[in-house]
Amino acid sequence: MTSTLEPTTALPPLKLGPLAVDPAVVLAPMAGITNPAFRTLCREFGAGLYVCEMITTRALVEGSVKTLGMVRATADEKDAFSVQLYGVHPATVGRAVEMLVDEGVAGTRPAHIDLNFGCPVPKVTRRGGGSALPWRRVLFRDIVRAAVRAAGDVPVTVKTRIGIDRDHVTYLDAGRTAQDEGAAAITLHGRTADQLYSGTADWSPIARLVEAVDIPVLGNGDIWEADDALRMVAETGCAGVVIGRGCLGRPWLFGDLAAAFAGKPTRALPTLREVAAIMYRHAELLGEQHGERHGCTDFRKHVAWYLKGFSVGSDVRRALAIVSGLDELAGLLAGIPDQPYPVAVLGAPRGRTSTPRPVALPEGWLADRDDPRPPVGAELEVSGG
Repeated sequence: MTSTLEPTTALPPLKLGPLAVDPAVVLAPMAGITNPAFRTLCREFGAGLYVCEMITTRALVEGSVKTLGMVRATADEKDAFSVQLYGVHPATVGRAVEMLVDEGVAGTRPAHIDLNFGCPVPKVTRRGGGSALPWRRVLFRDIVRAAVRAAGDVPVTVKTRIGIDRDHVTYLDAGRTAQDEGAAAITLHGRTADQLYSGTADWSPIARLVEAVDIPVLGNGDIWEADDALRMVAETGCAGVVIGRGCLGRPWLFGDLAAAFAGKPTRALPTLREVAAIMYRHAELLGEQHGERHGCTDFRKHVAWYLKGFSVGSDVRRALAIVSGLDELAGLLAGIPDQPYPVAVLGAPRGRTSTPRPVALPEGWLADRDDPRPPVGAELEVSGG
């Protein structure tokens, strides 16, 4: 089922060096979510750029089996494989990029590399990584420089937040530095690190960043529907959008986004029967990736997102939460009566939420913005987030 809105104006493709992203839509890396199965499913609904789970540069350089397995392109993303890297040491970041671009460690040369400076979780910021790192502007510059130089003709982008908190804002400095060092674009999430995923994203800094730099700026934060994306572009002038929590349990959002940015008014409102078919397809893809039992186990975390707002009995929800096989999943889904899409959940937040809290930082972290030394112990050993 679809709904029809007033026609809109088309948005041009996003140019990242030699890479053209059309529509100008990027799937944000999400730990445990944006694996090959989910990327494939989203791509089946609409074109764009689909970034793999965050890859830790230290783990990649040290040859972690898990990490090497995560930087494998699917068959349909050979020409647009996108990798996000987390790193705090310029030399390690540079080496990881060399491995991906020059040595084919992933099996496929990436078409795009993103650098994560936006992660707000305490286990990262308390070591000086993620959204804490841009405060150290010289270190930030050195990391971006190392990545861009190692990447050659592969475009490197940067993702960050407004700052640590409202008293320690970093996004304008980060945007100008990223531009000066050759980054192809910068993504800004409209929250500070201390906000985590609370409240409402502030899009006004995105507009200010658009005015401050010449490279494309991508907007991120609280895009729950395609029309939120259109509104963000209209209000900020950003060149494209990055989608995170809004697509959880709603991979068809990428079809809506493709239609919206092509100037088409159609939006998907799938019935429960149609959602059930998508759920099965998702579990099937996970099974192809991990084996049926492991794939179904991994799928369980998606069930509540897919069924959000639908009238489904608690006994069926409990059974779906422990499903271990595709036949079992098909049987449970077939037993749920069909119903129209619950429009009451449109525009509502999805996925993790939180309350604001002070950002955990290394002792003395705020004292010297020009300290170029990498933070001690901040290089994560495990990829994914």
